[in-house]
Amino acid sequence: MPELPEVETTRLGLLPEMESRRIQAVILRRSDLRWPIPGEIAKLLPGQPILGVRRRAKYLLLDTAPGSALLHLGMSGSLRVVPQDLPAGRHDHVDLVLDSGLAVRFTDPRRFGCLLWQPHGETHALLRDLGPEPLSSEFTGDYLFECSRKRSASIKTFLMDQKNVVGVGNIYAVETLFHAGIAPGRAAGRVSRERYSRLAQAVKEVLTQAIRSGGTTLRDFSHPDGMPGYFKQELWVYGRQGFPCLTCGRPLSGNRLGNRATVWCARCQK
Repeated sequence: MPELPEVETTRLGLLPEMESRRIQAVILRRSDLRWPIPGEIAKLLPGQPILGVRRRAKYLLLDTAPGSALLHLGMSGSLRVVPQDLPAGRHDHVDLVLDSGLAVRFTDPRRFGCLLWQPHGETHALLRDLGPEPLSSEFTGDYLFECSRKRSASIKTFLMDQKNVVGVGNIYAVETLFHAGIAPGRAAGRVSRERYSRLAQAVKEVLTQAIRSGGTTLRDFSHPDGMPGYFKQELWVYGRQGFPCLTCGRPLSGNRLGNRATVWCARCQK
């Protein structure tokens, strides 16, 4: 599933093509993805100038005067900028046709993504209870420490809970815990304030580097221009179970935690 860096990379790729452009037409080749596509998408978006292209957690918001189109890429979705007359493929479900002669095409083979509507001045139910953005000033070691008190869940599960912090999915939780030297199975409530400070810094550094590298290509992800992300080449632990730790040389351990693949170094992470 595309995580925060992949969604932010998509946003940055779309921004120069969409901002200040006008949506000429909305082409819906089906009425639903994960959920039904609201009628406002086809009724209110055509003719509207795009006022902004934002990200909240793993959601993209295309802002217009009457409201925002809210998109999630799901497991295998992608947004690409294509010529508006390019024939659609089997899994090309939505086109937002721009006044530039281009279209933003939403492709989703598994249809776990979504295209929803957020009226102006309102916050969609999917966004109301989300935690802070990990690259914001609100996200600090002190915040994590206070939020984690009396929590018995593992630190990895805690870090992936979108109510605590948004956008840290499985890949980046594994990577940041390695860089912070924290074992993923350790109870969140048993991590010190000092170690949470290191973790918050690791989250910021790893996500920033992943965005600079264009995200991680593991299966389906690519940029809006079709090019792959390259952060996979920089992964220290994820997907490397049994290989030597790049820090100490000990074979990396692996297991499933919270039903997600987890890899760590038993020597470097405590």
